[in-house]
Amino acid sequence: MGYNVRVLLHLRITVPPDRTGEVVRLLEDCPGTAHVAVLPGVSLVPAGDLVMADVARESADGLVRGLRGIGIDEDGAITLEGIDAAVSHAARRAEELAPGDGTDAVIWEQVVRTTAADSALSVSYLAFLVIATLLAGIAIVVDSAVLVIGAMVLGPEFGPLAGLAVAAVHRRPSIARSAAKALVVGFSVAILATTLAGLVGRGLGWFDASELSDDRPQTGFITAPDRWSLIVAVLAGVAGVLSLTAAKSGALVGVFISVTTVPAAADIGLSLALEGGTELVRAATQLGINLVGILLAATVTLAVQKYLWHRLPRTSPRVDAVGPRLRR
Repeated sequence: MGYNVRVLLHLRITVPPDRTGEVVRLLEDCPGTAHVAVLPGVSLVPAGDLVMADVARESADGLVRGLRGIGIDEDGAITLEGIDAAVSHAARRAEELAPGDGTDAVIWEQVVRTTAADSALSVSYLAFLVIATLLAGIAIVVDSAVLVIGAMVLGPEFGPLAGLAVAAVHRRPSIARSAAKALVVGFSVAILATTLAGLVGRGLGWFDASELSDDRPQTGFITAPDRWSLIVAVLAGVAGVLSLTAAKSGALVGVFISVTTVPAAADIGLSLALEGGTELVRAATQLGINLVGILLAATVTLAVQKYLWHRLPRTSPRVDAVGPRLRR
């Protein structure tokens, strides 16, 4: 018995009875599969059998493609979930036989669905973006780098940007529309909220236009766009996509901290409230550079990953060939 600490996924498949044998053969032919179980007739909606297996992450993408090739996604269901640990010789053997490294493997269906969910315009998305932008506005007024970092971490804008990149590479117009709507509406609402808050603060005499023109050693970088702004945005876009596709979500925190999209939006709102024309242009330029840089870098990174991934040795000739053959 061995203790497997590498990356395994639990695959649960609802199968029409007439295709259970085909699904089992797919799993058996894949070298990265362990612990296959079949429960006949237990699924009520949709009706059918339930097939379960533990799969090495490196093999999951090929298996999902093979299952979709025989129509399981249309007549049944395919579910993937992470496994913290699997204690068995079969699990260790599956990881050893699967090609590549599990932490580098890409499961494209998972990436598409994750970014689609993160790209939706929702009340929670708007709330987080507005709160983050308001925090950034306070950070500019009091010249606090700590508050700027907090606002950058809180901002959810990378989700729609990643959604646009995924939509471009995988040709998902519905995701593109949802992500674009989330970005436009989200930043518009956040900037409007910050503008209104700025007008209230100005009316109460808490601050005035001098807050924008005075020297701000901690937050002046927000409205100082230069070549480094573009470089940082590009690097952040690459790192953000890699963190999503390689299941390194913890790295996203670093991406959030590195770019000033939310602080720039906050500066736009304050500039509108305090009539800071020059500051407004600089903040808008910074925001545009960040958004464009992240989006271009994310799209190119995804395209390169997709190109390379589909040219790597596959886990099993049968897994890749069965879908197209049966569809014909």
